Amino acid sequence: MQADVDARRAGATRGMNLARSLYYRNSAAGESSLQRSVKNSMARETEIKLRISDVPAFHRALKRMGARPVVPGSSKVHEENVIFDTPQGGLAKHGQLLRIRTETRVVRWKSKRPGPKQRVILTFKQPLMRPAVAELRGDSNGLYKVRDEIEVEVAEGGNLARIFEGLGMNGWFRYEKYRTTFHLPASKAWAKGLLIELDETPIGTFVELEGPAAAIDRAAEELGYSKRDYVLKNYLRLYMEDCRRKGEEPHHMLFPNRK
Repeated sequence: MQADVDARRAGATRGMNLARSLYYRNSAAGESSLQRSVKNSMARETEIKLRISDVPAFHRALKRMGARPVVPGSSKVHEENVIFDTPQGGLAKHGQLLRIRTETRVVRWKSKRPGPKQRVILTFKQPLMRPAVAELRGDSNGLYKVRDEIEVEVAEGGNLARIFEGLGMNGWFRYEKYRTTFHLPASKAWAKGLLIELDETPIGTFVELEGPAAAIDRAAEELGYSKRDYVLKNYLRLYMEDCRRKGEEPHHMLFPNRK
């Protein structure tokens, strides 16, 4: 039993060492066979983050814009995310991400839209293929985080995690957050396809704006931000930078009662 515990701890330590070496490295290390096999079946994700220092003021700005939760009555969702990779960091070397996310609805009042309280989503992300990057170069100027993405809802995550482990991968980094997703009314035609996702995390509160680049820019401006405020780093990078500022050893990005 102790040997199993020690092995898991050693695996977690190797994973965090990989994080330090790989996620600060330039991810454009070439196209893998996995990239080539899925490049024609992916959706394109365009997003930015904004750091929120005054949460009540942000909510007032949302109200002025007419933003409403996507699912009234169960708008806040707890997310537990696990990132998988090979012991050598084969996915991270190519800027790829393989993640199992478990979403649990936080229901504060009776909803008129009953539905499952939990769902599990498998996500694969990777940098844009070179032709797509060329198409966007004149428009984005590096202001947005643009990646190819596949998401698949699965019945449950436990067996899927065991399959990944059987294939030689480890769930080496866990992070959690509470997310509330808002959208703007149909009368704001410019906001079509835009999602406003408020994230409460162990390292602070952020909002992710996802959708067309023009809609992202306008929403950010109406929320009181400029393009200089755009954050393109993922939560792993932000967490590791937060640990470095505090002089703490990074482990997993979890709320205090979950460690």
